[in-house]
Amino acid sequence: MMYLATTGRRPDAPSRPRTGAGRRVPGTVLALGAVSLVTDVSSEMVTAVLPLYLVLGLGLSPLQFGFLDGLFNGATALVRLLGGRLADRGGGRHKAVAGAGYLLSALSRLGLLLAGGAATGIAAALAADRLGKGVRTAPRDALISLSTPPADLGRAFGVHRAMDTTGALLGPLAAFAVLWAAADAYDAVFVVSFATGLLGVLVLVLFVRDGAGAGTPAGPAARADRPTVRQLLREPALRRITGAAALLGAATVGDSFLYLLLQRVLGLPPEVFPLLPLGSAACYLLLAVPAGRLADRTGRRAPFLAGHLALLAGYLLLLVPAGWATLALVLVLLGVFYAATDGVLMALAGPVLPAAGRAGALAVVQTGQALARLVGAAGFGAAWTWWGTRPALAAAALALAAALLAARRVLPEGKVS
Repeated sequence: MMYLATTGRRPDAPSRPRTGAGRRVPGTVLALGAVSLVTDVSSEMVTAVLPLYLVLGLGLSPLQFGFLDGLFNGATALVRLLGGRLADRGGGRHKAVAGAGYLLSALSRLGLLLAGGAATGIAAALAADRLGKGVRTAPRDALISLSTPPADLGRAFGVHRAMDTTGALLGPLAAFAVLWAAADAYDAVFVVSFATGLLGVLVLVLFVRDGAGAGTPAGPAARADRPTVRQLLREPALRRITGAAALLGAATVGDSFLYLLLQRVLGLPPEVFPLLPLGSAACYLLLAVPAGRLADRTGRRAPFLAGHLALLAGYLLLLVPAGWATLALVLVLLGVFYAATDGVLMALAGPVLPAAGRAGALAVVQTGQALARLVGAAGFGAAWTWWGTRPALAAAALALAAALLAARRVLPEGKVS
């Protein structure tokens, strides 16, 4: 892999690179961050208002919305496994498989344009978008892991996630600007989103180097060394990481539900709803790199668990709302949660996984977490529909507290010497 500046060492050299401010982030990480930034602008342009639209506009119940939200985020689990396996073939096809996923997501914007407001068409387009995300996630994270020294993975994933979140922050603002300029023409949002998604694919094609040569064997050796999913699951560390991620994922309410809870508990006007993700995204952006650096220094288990503690605190705050202070604190805590968990989980898993099957192994972790979040979203939606807001939220808080205690015993330390 090529680095932005030559340090005199190969990326796969066993010695630790320079520490401190002088250490360079691999060029592959920065290029993938740019791809994710542009793609997230495209994606968030059309998803920022969908929860409010589906629940208040189309009249879906919280149970129906919980099922759809969990389905779109969790039903791509098998696709993640397929994407990971395809990327590991032939010594590394990470770039090609990730590019196919990015392209599918971009094309889904055309589906939204052609749906004409029909619920089935919108659902199909959203499903295509999430399928694309499922295909590309494991190969992309494997590229980051394979191009970065193990001791610096937290920082590398933090840089990538910060760039990714910049796109999530800019997406709703871009949608607002397009709607303002085009006099509420939602078709214009879909067209601009499609063009932006294609730009992300172009950046990937031009500037991202593939996984071959990043410490992975090629040709027949790659096929012989590539472990199967069953072989990967025999690794105790992978089982423990996947189990902990699944436990915590099953107790996670989900962003869309949290935003709906804020809107209903605090009585926020509907026009404020699309702005709620901006608060958590801004906090995530500011904290992603510091959280990654902290994870590299202290071990990755503690920040990962602390992030879920922050999410638990957000649940508890919603049980005792105090106006605008609750709104600000919950959004900050949600940003802390993502900064301390998203990239940190991949940094924790990467060093214990074989290079020849890195994408497939990361896909196993992501799949376990995604399936668990499907169960969690559907369960919370059912509890909200049957019991009401406060009992459902109290049950979610108890479930997350119990999952944290269990995960603390299961999760490995994640220290890299």
